[in-house]
Amino acid sequence: MATPVSPDLRDSPFLAACRAEPHDRTPVWFMRQAGRSLPEYRAIRGTGSILDAIADPELSAEITLQPVRRYGVDAAILYSDIVVPAHAVGFGVDVKPGVGPVVEQPFERAADLQRLRPLEPDEDTPYVLETVRRVVAEAEVPLIGFAGAPFTVASYLIEGAPSRTYGRTKALMLGDPGLWHDLMECLADMAIASLRSQIAAGASAIQLFDSWAGALSPPAYERCVLPHSRRVFEAVADTGVPRIHFGVGTGEILGLMASAGTDVVGVDWRVPLDEARRRLGPDAVLQGNLDPAVCLGPPDEIAGVVAAEVADVLARNGGHPGYVFNLGHGVMPEIDPVVLERVVEQVHAHPLDA
Repeated sequence: MATPVSPDLRDSPFLAACRAEPHDRTPVWFMRQAGRSLPEYRAIRGTGSILDAIADPELSAEITLQPVRRYGVDAAILYSDIVVPAHAVGFGVDVKPGVGPVVEQPFERAADLQRLRPLEPDEDTPYVLETVRRVVAEAEVPLIGFAGAPFTVASYLIEGAPSRTYGRTKALMLGDPGLWHDLMECLADMAIASLRSQIAAGASAIQLFDSWAGALSPPAYERCVLPHSRRVFEAVADTGVPRIHFGVGTGEILGLMASAGTDVVGVDWRVPLDEARRRLGPDAVLQGNLDPAVCLGPPDEIAGVVAAEVADVLARNGGHPGYVFNLGHGVMPEIDPVVLERVVEQVHAHPLDA
């Protein structure tokens, strides 16, 4: 069943760009636009785990909307986390400040599959759905829902914490392929249930974060990961909402990621935008890809450098209608919001046919 677009969003440049349809300005939003870089976020966030804040729909909705008001971006991104479904079913995952997702008892053996029961969003994550409904009722821009791709979520559950090498993950993937695919099936099911529930609650687009898939070789990705990501995208295809696929360091697997069934391919800063489209074909719809580190520093001192880098990204798009401006990864906490305010102004002022 297709999800109807609200009449108020029919002229959304973000949704039009996701479909490579005509629109009047280059749309822009930022991954991790809601968060520690914003003083208004720090003023209301409070202490404790981010999972506690996510479980408060009133607070989460306000945090989701803060960057829309400050920056004038063309889409909101749900304030949540990719490990929320695993946390909600009781796997034993938390998000440690300054570290990221941590698991007290990492996934090691077949018996651990019993700790990943099917997600029932109405029962397990009703607070997420209430946040979506609150944001949709107030926002004048589309809301992007999201989920973690099976591989990236698996890497946290197996490693027990963020990793540089993904050694345990790769060891399980290559050493016990049967258990690996069983785990990926469970996590794909959870992602599907979560995404469909967010869409039903009003999300106008979704993004699948496979943040760490770039750690894999193309053959390993194609054999061990792609089938499961493809199943997630296929399972939400009938909703009709744009689907975005994103990972970091994925230049060598961009073509494979595009083949998963996504509508939009997120590109990090390592691959120039025009090169990404050359690899994927002239009709590819892209999102990205300013290096977040470019935005570090006092706003006035770095203004010229930032403006030049933004102009370069826009020029490499070549006026293609299938394009959403974004960073190549998330907003860093140290970035001054004034810098991003200026980026949005510059992107919106850029002629679409340039």
